[in-house]
Amino acid sequence: MENRLKIALAQIAPVWLDKIATLEKVKNSIQEAADQNCELIVFGEGLVPGYPWWTSITNASAWDDRIQKEIHAHYMRNAVQLERGDLREIQNLARDNKIAIYLGIIERPLDRGGHSLYCSLVYINESGQICSVHRKLQPTYDERLTWSPGDGHGLQVHDLKSFRVGGLNCWENWMPLARTSLYGQGENLHIAVWPGSVRNTELITRMIAQESRSFVVSVGSPMRKSDFPADTPHLDFILENCPDVLADGGSCIAGPDGKWILEPVLHQEGLLIETLDLNRVFEERQNFDAVGHYSRPDVLKLQVDRRRQGSVEYLGE
Repeated sequence: MENRLKIALAQIAPVWLDKIATLEKVKNSIQEAADQNCELIVFGEGLVPGYPWWTSITNASAWDDRIQKEIHAHYMRNAVQLERGDLREIQNLARDNKIAIYLGIIERPLDRGGHSLYCSLVYINESGQICSVHRKLQPTYDERLTWSPGDGHGLQVHDLKSFRVGGLNCWENWMPLARTSLYGQGENLHIAVWPGSVRNTELITRMIAQESRSFVVSVGSPMRKSDFPADTPHLDFILENCPDVLADGGSCIAGPDGKWILEPVLHQEGLLIETLDLNRVFEERQNFDAVGHYSRPDVLKLQVDRRRQGSVEYLGE
């Protein structure tokens, strides 16, 4: 059974900008997936504590605006600090249930001073070890008002049974060189996480599957106007121009031939479960392998810097 993997797509909404409450939902989903003998569970982009929806509906680019500063400060207070053990209970659940996890977080890392935010995708293996933290290379459009650009340190793949799994955040999945950096490490199960919209997942999920001849799993979160907690700072202001539905989910799976295994699921919260067979990858690589027999490294080659970037280097300590 090493060639078969049972996977759960956790299409759940956050308790928006509430780290503690959202982590409780995450833990419940992990336990539910484990109870159904799933071996991998995937959550959406920035799920803990949530996507910065206010930036696109409240004129977040206004300079030196008191309201924007206060919302951003609230976001920072609810961000995840791995160094202080914010995911320790998640790690314990992974270890106790022998289930691997891809979790989207908003990270406030101490190795960058602890005062900037990064959209990070964390991989926790079935032993409960954090194996990689991929900080989104390039935040998209209004995301840049609150998220910082990451680095290549997290462009890594991981062995899970006979699979090699890697992942990217949202529009990073449109970056051909970012994808190639994972293909070159033998990725055959690609995880694409999104804030949650079928408009993002319905085309690119199948495209990446056809390009890579791999399984591609896209996971997003539903988010409705009614999901904003009552204690959100400046909630009335946020809701003034807020649509009823901000994200519809759109989680889905494409096979190595680019055909749907699970078509995009809309407006539904809960677990979506499928079993993948690695032999399908071997079959489709017969006619195309982007970094193998169908590549020309003598002509085209990618260089990747996976060093963790920092602003200060301390010598003599």
